[in-house]
Amino acid sequence: MAEPPGGNGAASPPAGLPREVREQLAELELELSEGDITQKGYEKKRAKLLAPYFPQTQGVDPGVQKESRNQTPAPSAAPAPSSSKYHRGRSGGARDERYRSDIHTEAVQAALAKHKEQKMALPMPTKRRSTFVQSPADACTPPDTSSASEDEGSLRRQAALSAALHQSLQNAESWINRSIQGSSTSSSASSTLSHGEGKGTSGSLADVFANTRIGRSWGLKGMHKSSNRSSLMDTADGVPVSSRVSTKIQQLLNTLKRPKRPPLKEFFVDDFEEIVEVPQPDPNQPKPEGRQMTPVKGEPLGVVCNWPPALEAALQRWGTTQAKCPCLTALDVTGKPVYTLTYGKLWSRSLKLAYTLLNKLGTKNEPVLKPGDRVALVYPNNDPVMFMVAFYGCLLAEVIPVPIEVPLTRKDAGGQQIGFLLGSCGIGLALTTEVCLKGLPKTQNGEIVQFKGWPRLKWVVTDSKYLSKSPKDWQPNISNAGTEPAYIEYKTSKEGSVMGVTVSRIAMLSHCQALSQACNYSEGETIVNVLDFKKDAGLWHSMLTSVMNKLHTISVPYSVMKTCPLSWVQRVHTHKAKVALVKCRDLHWAMMAHRDQRDVSLSSLRMLIVTDGANPWSVSSCDAFLSLFQGHGLKPEAICPCATSAEAMTVAIRRPGVPGAPLPGRAILSMNGLSYGVIRVNTEDKNSALTVQDVGHVMPGGMMCIVKPEGPQLCKTDEIGEICVSSRAGGMVYYGLTGVTKNTFEVIPVNSAGSPVGDVPFVRSGLMGFVGPGSLVFVVGKIDGMLIVSGRRHNADDIVATGLAVESIKTVYRGRLGSYWYLPDCFRIIMLGSLSPMLLFLYSSGMRLPLPSSCILFLAIGVGPASVMVGNLVAGKRIAQAAGRDLGQIEENDLVRKHQFLSEILQWRAQATPEHMLFLLLNAKGAPVCTATCLQLHKRAERIASILYEKGHLNAGDNVVLLYPPGIELIAAFYGCLYAGCIPVTVRPPHAQNLTATLPTVRMIVDVSKAACILTSQILMRLLRSREAASAVDVKTWPTIIDTDDLPRKRLPQVYKPPTPEMLAYLDFSVSTTGMLTGVKMSHAAVSALCRAIKLQCELYSTRQIAICLDPYCGLGFALWCLCSVYSGHQSILIPPMELESNLFLWLSTVSQYKIRDTFCSYSVMDMCTKGLGNQVDVLKARGIHLSGVRTCVVVAEERPRVALTQSFSKLFKDIGLSTRAVSTTFGSRVNVAICLQGTSGPDPTTVYVDLKSLRHDRVRLVERGAPQSLLLSESGKILPGVKVIIVNPETKGPVGDSHLGEIWVNSPHTASGYYTIYDNETLQADHFNTRLSFGDAAQTLWARTGYLGFVRRTELTAASGERHDALYVVGALDETLELRGLRYHPIDIETSVSRTHRSIAECAVFTWTNLLVVVVELCGCEQEALDLVPLVTNVVLEEHYLIVGVVVVVDPGVIPINSRGEKQRMHLRDSFLADQLDPIYVAYNM
Repeated sequence: MAEPPGGNGAASPPAGLPREVREQLAELELELSEGDITQKGYEKKRAKLLAPYFPQTQGVDPGVQKESRNQTPAPSAAPAPSSSKYHRGRSGGARDERYRSDIHTEAVQAALAKHKEQKMALPMPTKRRSTFVQSPADACTPPDTSSASEDEGSLRRQAALSAALHQSLQNAESWINRSIQGSSTSSSASSTLSHGEGKGTSGSLADVFANTRIGRSWGLKGMHKSSNRSSLMDTADGVPVSSRVSTKIQQLLNTLKRPKRPPLKEFFVDDFEEIVEVPQPDPNQPKPEGRQMTPVKGEPLGVVCNWPPALEAALQRWGTTQAKCPCLTALDVTGKPVYTLTYGKLWSRSLKLAYTLLNKLGTKNEPVLKPGDRVALVYPNNDPVMFMVAFYGCLLAEVIPVPIEVPLTRKDAGGQQIGFLLGSCGIGLALTTEVCLKGLPKTQNGEIVQFKGWPRLKWVVTDSKYLSKSPKDWQPNISNAGTEPAYIEYKTSKEGSVMGVTVSRIAMLSHCQALSQACNYSEGETIVNVLDFKKDAGLWHSMLTSVMNKLHTISVPYSVMKTCPLSWVQRVHTHKAKVALVKCRDLHWAMMAHRDQRDVSLSSLRMLIVTDGANPWSVSSCDAFLSLFQGHGLKPEAICPCATSAEAMTVAIRRPGVPGAPLPGRAILSMNGLSYGVIRVNTEDKNSALTVQDVGHVMPGGMMCIVKPEGPQLCKTDEIGEICVSSRAGGMVYYGLTGVTKNTFEVIPVNSAGSPVGDVPFVRSGLMGFVGPGSLVFVVGKIDGMLIVSGRRHNADDIVATGLAVESIKTVYRGRLGSYWYLPDCFRIIMLGSLSPMLLFLYSSGMRLPLPSSCILFLAIGVGPASVMVGNLVAGKRIAQAAGRDLGQIEENDLVRKHQFLSEILQWRAQATPEHMLFLLLNAKGAPVCTATCLQLHKRAERIASILYEKGHLNAGDNVVLLYPPGIELIAAFYGCLYAGCIPVTVRPPHAQNLTATLPTVRMIVDVSKAACILTSQILMRLLRSREAASAVDVKTWPTIIDTDDLPRKRLPQVYKPPTPEMLAYLDFSVSTTGMLTGVKMSHAAVSALCRAIKLQCELYSTRQIAICLDPYCGLGFALWCLCSVYSGHQSILIPPMELESNLFLWLSTVSQYKIRDTFCSYSVMDMCTKGLGNQVDVLKARGIHLSGVRTCVVVAEERPRVALTQSFSKLFKDIGLSTRAVSTTFGSRVNVAICLQGTSGPDPTTVYVDLKSLRHDRVRLVERGAPQSLLLSESGKILPGVKVIIVNPETKGPVGDSHLGEIWVNSPHTASGYYTIYDNETLQADHFNTRLSFGDAAQTLWARTGYLGFVRRTELTAASGERHDALYVVGALDETLELRGLRYHPIDIETSVSRTHRSIAECAVFTWTNLLVVVVELCGCEQEALDLVPLVTNVVLEEHYLIVGVVVVVDPGVIPINSRGEKQRMHLRDSFLADQLDPIYVAYNM
């Protein structure tokens, strides 16, 4: 019987079917041919229709019955039909060839083959084997196919597989046997299914099994140590692998290898565009209900008898009659007046410039400039005097000035748009100053570079010495103001294009008259201007209107505001200014800096003009500034916000009020209504309201109306629209842009009927607002900030203001936020003033924007200098910096005055105090085994220097490796090298029982340091040349090895003295926690400064004793062990840390026996005593150990303080007299070994609780004790004398604010000179040791980068200097942080959480591997408990840190490598994990 079209082998229906059934079958076949139904859906419906007529096996779907007869199975996943009702299939009865499964299979096979060529090395961290491989619990349970998958294809397969499952799972034994055998069946079945070569239902069944097992299940592998059995099995790829990893785990890993699903378009090509449904308007949206507005007129422009006919005439009048009156005062970078330009000087210099421009630039017959030509004015923002002279010189010469910004780089993006403006204006001449010209980028020939997009310019310097004096008979042509262009002001649109607004002479004059009347300017008044004087309100008030009214302008440039944010307030106070021109940012910064100077008075101000008062967030700035400075004489009626635009110039300004009169009201608007362009008073809570203040009335002589943004139709009185102004005082055209000019400068409003309301043209201001009661103008945003989301209009300023109203953000200046349209129905909020380029979330549950929450996206961007740096303020905060005590004057004694080097100091002590004891070495029993007086150490050093000359044949500057156990011999060898002029390199000796692991590190340091000789003992020398050593390294290539056990008694002829203190003293090599071997260079000057700082901090003198239980090979431990005693003269009792392994009481008993007041140890020593002696306090008391005399117990480390350990140590030994105030920590790094050390004076270490979630976003938020997700941090000791610390954004290299996270940078005299490498990397050297802040540091201080994150917080405590104490908190190393899910995690936080989960966890370490989090835990209990640890570890990491653990490895105690400082070597642990060297007890994978 022939098959129906598209039936794919389905059985034909029997004859004699009813007509209705045949029609339904025909419809089904048509749907199948058109692609409206899948093959299985077709078979299912067809079987249902034929059920009464078609004979079938009971309990089996007919479609399945027929399918089981075929030799080729159905595809595993049929394409799902589109859910859209607009989708239609292709015409034709046959299936398209692109839907064929064999084509799909070939593509998958090709992708798999290509991917197999790039095999990734996968670790096999499981060495323990068992004869019985325990399968996971879910693998031993028959899968629940109803929940195996939620996709449509799986649900449709369920019925088809029911019969097959019934046949395959006849008894449980077959399933269990299959489970025990591993997942080879499932993997092979999965592979078969992928290649389309399976038979019958077995492929589908195996597919279900494989999918059910893999899912999100945990593969848990438990093995016994005694098993050595290994076998081979096939993976899904058919490649034999070792059974050290189960087949299930191997299948999981192979899943990662498989290529991602190919794009849909490779197999399904649509022939039509998808129809987008247009959203319907909300029937409940508010609609305007008021009457149509009528244009609002301002007060008449009064006629004053002494107003000049032109602005140039005003200059001529004051320059000739009031020549000595001050016109403009400029400030230097410190805020002090540097030059005052009088009206006489302005007139004479402008005349000279005008004459030069017209007569001296070309020949008489071919002048370069003619009246009406355009000229660029390129002047920096800190030189208002030269700009004012150039501007009025151009006006007198009747050329048109075009003020622009100074170009900084050749390819500046904004500069390209400026260049387009210059080219369209036909500008070929640029005026500038000599200083500015020298600062412009130049070519190798010394010529000004050709800026990208700029026309070729001729540069003219306008300094007085380059100008020609005009003849007495030459006078400029000063005519009455007309419509001819006066100047061109540039404006940047939201697309980034630059347009030039042409202002006529009559508009310039009329605008000055309107401002004079509105602001009630009078002759001789003083105004303070903080704005840009080249454009907008800064130009109109300080350069134009001031000359018209003979005002005295104090110009405060932005560079001054950086160093002194309160400078404009001080200028108002000093000069008794009547008017000040500011922005909201200036109010904000003045408030933050107010505490620095309180004796200021603003009582003279009658107008504080806030030029960006139209912004919605300006209300809070004005209110806060008024509340703070009202006590300093500021009158509430003096605050006058205004609204401006480049096209309409000043749109409106609030007039100064009458003292005692009520202030204008505020408009509290509904955000929901604003989104529909309708004014509605808010009746809900404040989170859905927008409060705006008025910007006063319409300017004198002007007329205003509100039109709809999309057209010139007048708005209703309760409708938001674009403000349009008709006045003589406004822009004329966009220069050279006729089409855009007509739409902006020639608007004729029309009424609802479409009829013009008049013939007077209006100018669009680009501001959105409305006219309220009393003809007050309110501005709610700008056209450029309009965002259309779901058919509703939102303004960027509204969103910013609402966010600030909901969440008070102290770290961000209110004006440095913005939002922009990103995608249809989406926008993003940008935070420009963030102290780091990390994200601060504005959106919260209480924030009710009229938007769907899915439309709110957030973006963190980099910050620039202008957005964060304001002198000592960073976005409203003081710079996060701190410093130790000043080293002060060098004390007048023979030691420091005569000797600059440690070798000289040792010689001096050997002569002055030969029998004074410097060092005392103890053994494990606490008995002294070796001592060294000043003379003994000197003699021993001389002998070592002699043998270096004789046996080593060394020269000054050669490197010598010192390979000694901790002791006095190491100290003598160090000073012997200094006596011989050699550079000592201290290296930890290899462990005799573990040469394979420890000797290669020694060899590496010897090779990297290029050592010419090795000084060691006889025992270690034999060890270096032993057979065991030969199996680890090449012993034949060791440099000269000299043992110093038996030295000849020879006197050194002369002790080497370095020519300068900057010469190299020693090399400090260390392996960091990230596994990097680095060596730093320490100069003699740095060594002396380090020892002096420690001496002053700890008050070390010759009568003092200190106990040291540290490794003496690098960092601060080496300095305390070898250097400080010789410099300060105190006695050091040396306790090798390895001796504590045989006698835990050694350190504490020594401190008690010798009545030590100051002791130094490492975290490993403290941890050993805490765990070993914590329950033996009674034994300590019985032995007579008392710690009541301990003043400081300092832990030397290069990491975040372990608060839990130090607090436990203090509490445990409190009963034997240890003060809780005694325990403290130090902080150092590779670039500076000693930055913080508690010392004997100063306040106690402070602690804070920070929010752990904020810390992941690189932010610091202080919380109360006990708050959820809180982390306790302790201060890392007091900053050493002479050390300066600053917290810097590691990406922008700009300073951050107080209590904000950043990288710790340090500046001190004992900072290392640089890295010691065979091939010097100058870039890395400069970046780590000699780097500068990107902005905000006028002194250009050289800083060293520690590589650690931290923050500085000013506390209420008083430091020794009498000032408030600045505490430094270290959070963690940058190199160790884990970048997961876009957040920064510190390993110690995760490890602390894991360690708390079970008492059997001795230690824990975490790292990442292929974007998976790996947790390694040491099990100190029985191995049966290992299985219990896995769910505990995964749950605590998920609950507290919101991370999914990828691998959990349970190992024996002591597997996690820890260095001598007690720091975990996580990268070494990771390497061992990848190399399969951990010998784990259990490994659990979650992939």
